Amino acid sequence: MHVMRKPMSWGAGLAVALAAAALSGAPGRAAAEQFKQKQCLDCHTKVADRYAKYKYAHAAVKEKKCEECHLRHGLVPKLLLKESGNDFCYRCHKRDAIGMDRPNVHPVLKNGSCLSCHDAHGSDSPHMLKAAGSAACFGCHDKKPFQRKVVHAVVAREGCGACHLSHASAQRRLLKAEEGALCAGCHKPDAAPFKKAHGGYPARACSRCHDPHSAEDRKLLKASVHSVVASGSCASCHLAPTTPKPFLVQGELSKLCARCHEPAKLDKGGPVQHAPVKRGECLSCHDPHASENPRLVSAAGNQVCLNCHPQQGQRFAVAHKVVQDGRGCLNCHAPHASKEKKLLTAAPAAQCASCHSKFEKRMRGLKVVHAALDRGDCTRCHDPHGSSVTGMMNARQDKVCLGCHADLEQKFARTFTHRPVAEGKCSACHDGHASDNRKLLKEEGARLCLQCHAALMKDVGANNHKPYIEGRCLDCHEAHASSHRGLLKQDQKALCFRCHARQAREDKESKTVHAAFGKGDCTKCHNPHKAGLKKLLLAQTPDLCFGCHKDMAAGLKEKTKHAPFYGCGNCHQPHAAGQPKLLNQPVHQLCDGCHDTKDDHFRSAHLSIEPARMACTSCHTAHASKDTKMFKSNVHPPFAARQCDGCHVTEKRK
Repeated sequence: MHVMRKPMSWGAGLAVALAAAALSGAPGRAAAEQFKQKQCLDCHTKVADRYAKYKYAHAAVKEKKCEECHLRHGLVPKLLLKESGNDFCYRCHKRDAIGMDRPNVHPVLKNGSCLSCHDAHGSDSPHMLKAAGSAACFGCHDKKPFQRKVVHAVVAREGCGACHLSHASAQRRLLKAEEGALCAGCHKPDAAPFKKAHGGYPARACSRCHDPHSAEDRKLLKASVHSVVASGSCASCHLAPTTPKPFLVQGELSKLCARCHEPAKLDKGGPVQHAPVKRGECLSCHDPHASENPRLVSAAGNQVCLNCHPQQGQRFAVAHKVVQDGRGCLNCHAPHASKEKKLLTAAPAAQCASCHSKFEKRMRGLKVVHAALDRGDCTRCHDPHGSSVTGMMNARQDKVCLGCHADLEQKFARTFTHRPVAEGKCSACHDGHASDNRKLLKEEGARLCLQCHAALMKDVGANNHKPYIEGRCLDCHEAHASSHRGLLKQDQKALCFRCHARQAREDKESKTVHAAFGKGDCTKCHNPHKAGLKKLLLAQTPDLCFGCHKDMAAGLKEKTKHAPFYGCGNCHQPHAAGQPKLLNQPVHQLCDGCHDTKDDHFRSAHLSIEPARMACTSCHTAHASKDTKMFKSNVHPPFAARQCDGCHVTEKRK
C-alpha cells in the first residue's frame, strides 16, 4: 500500500533545521531542563519526623512508599486514599489470616473500622495499636467492671489479651479457647482445693458464678450469689456429683425452687400472676447460680423485662422518667403477682397519684373534671411507658380525644377547619384534665380566642361590631370547623340577617339589589369586627365603590365631574332600592333635588319640556364627562348644535 506524503513547506523545514542545530549545539541544556519528581516526605517534613520516632511503623511508611495507600493530590489538602474502609487493609492483610471466616468476629472489625484500634502509619505499641495493652480496649469498653476491689490476677498481669483474641475466634466473647479449658490453664480442676470449693462437681462453666475480670469478693464471685452456691451445697438442687449426669436437677424446676421460696410469700396473695411465675419458669428472670444484679436477676435493670416485652424498650421522644430511673419497671409493677391488672403495685389512679399527687389534688379542686381523670383512667389518654407525642399521649391528641368523642369526627370533616383542630391540638383550647370553665375550656369567651388572635383583638376600633366588642365570638363563628369561609356558622347573608332584619326585608322586597349584597358578600364593604369608619365601612366613598366599579374610577380623569360624584350615597342606596340602579328616587325627582327645574335658564335649555316627562340620563352622564354640560360622548349632530327643534315639535305648556 502506498501512502502519499504531503511535501514539507519551506518555513516548516527551516524551523526543524534551526531546532536541530540548537539542540546539537547545547547537549547539556536539554537534560538540565527536565523536571525532577519530589517525594511526599520532601514537603511533609513534620509528618516524616513524627513517623521516624515510631517504634513500630507500617512497612510502606518505613520504605517511604506513601503511594502504596494514597493518591497524589497536588495542592488539595486531603487524605486521598486509593480505597476506603477495611477492604483497603485486606489488600495486604488477608481476611482468612485475621479470622474473618470465624463465627465470632470483633464488632469493630466486622463494621469496617480497623483504624478504631490501629494507627495506619505507626505507633509505639505492638501491632501499631493506638494505645498499649488493655488501654486499647478501654476506648470502647467501660473500665469499671475491670477495676473492682479484687482483679483477676491474669487480667492484672497480662491484660485482655490473656484470654481474648483481638480479631476473631471460634468461641463466644472472642475467647482463645472453650471457657472451661481456658480457665483450666491456670486453675487445676483435679486439685483438691478446686474439688472442695466446687463440692466435687466437674465445674466447667466458670463465668456462671465468677466474674472473669474483677469483683468485690476475693473469690471473684458475682455480686449476687444463690445461698446454696455460696455454701457449696450444689447437691441441694443437682444430682450427686458422682452420677453420670451430675448437673441435672433433682426434679421439676418450679417445685425445686418452691422448697425454699414459698409461692404464697412471693405472690403476697395477689390473684394476678406474672406469666413465667404461673408457668413455673423461674429461670426466665433469675439466674440459679449467681448474677451481677440484685436478687439473682439475669439481666440488668429493665432488660430482664424487655427480653419478653421488647415493645416497651423502644426509644421514646417523651420518656416516662420513672421507667428510666431507679428500679425501672418495678416502680409500678410487681415482679411475681399483684391484686391489680398488669401486675400494678396499686390501683391505676393511686399508682399515678403516688408521684403526681399535687397535680391530681389541684385538678380535682377545679369545677369541671375530665371524666377519664375522675374515674382514675389515666391510661385512657397516656402511655405509661413513654410516647413519641407530647404529654406521653397514646397517639396524636385528636386521635385520643376522638376515641371517646367519636360523634365529633364527622362534624370536624368540613371545608374549613380551625387550625388547632386541623393540627390535632385539642389542648390549644381545652385542658385535658380539669378546668373552672365549661367543656374544659382554658378560658371563657374572647379571652380564649385572644391566645392566638391577639393581633386582631389588641385594639378596639372607633366603631365596633357589637358581638366583637362584647367578646361573643361564637355568635358568628364555629369553634372547630365549618362549611363556610372564616369558620362562619352560616353563609354571610343568612348570618348577618339574623340580627339585621331591616336589610333582610330590603333583600326580599326591593326592586333592585346591590350585587354584593345579593350574594351575601357583606365583607366586601364592611369589616365584621371593627373599623375607623361608621357602619364598619372598609373605606370612604367613592374609594369603597371603586373597588368593584372600575369604570366609575376612570371618571376621575374626565374634565367635568358631577358634583355628587364623590358621595355615592347622595344618589344611590347601598343595599337595595325600589328604583333602577339603586337610586334613592326616580331620576327626575333625584335631579330636581339639586337642579331648579323652574328656573328660566333651565326651562329655555330644555325647551320648556315638563321635567316629569324628561329622562335626564338620555342626554347626560350621571358621573363624569368631557363636556361641561355632562353630555354623553356620542351625540346627534343637531343635538350638539342645540337645535332640538329641528327634529322635535314642542309646545309651551301653561
